[in-house]
Amino acid sequence: MSKARTSLSRTTVVHLALIAYTLISVFPVFLTLINSVKSRNAIFRNPMQLPTAETFDLVGYTTVLGQGDFATYFQNSLIVTVVAIALVLLFGAMAAFALSEYRFRGNTLMGLYLALGIMIPIRLGTVAILQGMVATGLVNTLTALVLVYTAQGIPLAVFILSEFMKTVSDDLKNAGRIDGLSEYAIFFRLVLPLVRPAMATVAVFTMIPIWNDLWFPLILAPSEATKTVTLGAQIFIGQFVTNWNAVLAALSLAIFPVLVLYLLFSRQLIRGITSGAVK
Repeated sequence: MSKARTSLSRTTVVHLALIAYTLISVFPVFLTLINSVKSRNAIFRNPMQLPTAETFDLVGYTTVLGQGDFATYFQNSLIVTVVAIALVLLFGAMAAFALSEYRFRGNTLMGLYLALGIMIPIRLGTVAILQGMVATGLVNTLTALVLVYTAQGIPLAVFILSEFMKTVSDDLKNAGRIDGLSEYAIFFRLVLPLVRPAMATVAVFTMIPIWNDLWFPLILAPSEATKTVTLGAQIFIGQFVTNWNAVLAALSLAIFPVLVLYLLFSRQLIRGITSGAVK
């Protein structure tokens, strides 16, 4: 009984922490949204005030839709984000399954090697990455971004998923082997459905840095045809003058796809975090 109460109290604390984190995180988004539909003077004079009949102005959205090809920018960001997440989940889950299921020489070393990717920022290898992309002819392609983001996300995916896969019942997997299932069938049909909350957690933690990243699109894919939405918004930021109406409007438009993807994974995300907290 006491254990059940402790688990319940921990779950409540985690839920409250998530709610507080969400409110803190949503406030800058709310501030961006309300200022994106205000005149320039109102943005600087009363940035915390809701738009009124006098301050309401859609000039930012008009500018964004009239300058640049933001439909292409959104499409590029969406393609890169979705494909990179899919590859991170697939390869990360396969590596995590191998490390957690099979014992072989170098198992621990391989896990530590992959964990180093979490501690060492991939941006430290920007020069080498750029040289590699130039040598393979992948500069100014979405493929270059997908490859970099996949490599960036796999270490965290392996770290999280391997811990969850260790909790999957060995009896279940052995029963599948007795029934004649291959290792691939056990992985896809038995293990993956049981670690969906962890997969959603990895997807959310992978999605945000990819969508918001400016560094690698600027280095690897700066052409007009391959610009992402974050890089495209930079056309309104000048050395001496910044069109804040357009910048805020562009950022507001960029928020909606992220919110949609977050809502798709949010339920599983909360389950993944709370299940890890009460073990």
